[in-house]
Amino acid sequence: MNTTQTPSSFEQFRGTASYITSPELRDVVNVAVALQKPLLIRGEPGTGKTLLAHTVAEALGAELFHWHIKSTTKAQEGLYVYDTVQRLNDSRFGGADVGDIAQYIKLGAVGKSFTSPERSVLLIDEIDKADMEFPNDLLHELDRMSFEVAETQQLVEAKNRPVVIITSNAEKELPDAFLRRCIFHYIDFPSPEMMAQIVDVHHPYIDKKLAQMCLRRFYALRNNPAVRKKPSTSELVDWIGALIAAGISADTLAREIPFLGVLLKREEDLGQY
Repeated sequence: MNTTQTPSSFEQFRGTASYITSPELRDVVNVAVALQKPLLIRGEPGTGKTLLAHTVAEALGAELFHWHIKSTTKAQEGLYVYDTVQRLNDSRFGGADVGDIAQYIKLGAVGKSFTSPERSVLLIDEIDKADMEFPNDLLHELDRMSFEVAETQQLVEAKNRPVVIITSNAEKELPDAFLRRCIFHYIDFPSPEMMAQIVDVHHPYIDKKLAQMCLRRFYALRNNPAVRKKPSTSELVDWIGALIAAGISADTLAREIPFLGVLLKREEDLGQY
């Protein structure tokens, strides 16, 4: 199994033109790649955790395998699934050799990243959505970069060790044994200065006075303790797009907050304004 990576320019990862990163985030990505360990990213929704994996894949020129976790997701599904329903249908209606079980084995995102002919990026997204045993169920496979298909006794080994990025919204604590195997980084919510750079990336032609007023209004909303669901970066970008499309000026924005429903998503929060 080839899990040794040769040095490349990616070890100097600096983000991309469309993804603004802090120096700390750039460093931790490079450390995780150098040490060949999963990178666990935490932060509130809307801080760019999922988008980071897309950016890393773009910087690598690598394929991204995205495994979005739900409350009902089982670790086995990321490795492979045995399509018993299809095999039953084939046995009833013909058209396939049902004795060849291998054709009914469908690799999941983890399995596909292991068998990729080139180094890939594996995103395990929102791991804290699953039950508490889910992370521990993946420890062996992520450590050894291999697993066995029980139905065929086939050993699936990583041809090229993928870059593993795991995101969490911190909805529940993850097991210590799992945390020990990861490089960890918490993405702080962007400062006004960094947010101004993000806005400039998404709306490069925005009037500067309008951009400043948008940020002032946005952070005032976020800093209001009565607002329970704080608006995120993506909501700010959408809101500014709506303001630009409607021709809202900075002076108008100083007096009122149009399209507040783009920023605030709870009735009780809207009631504050």
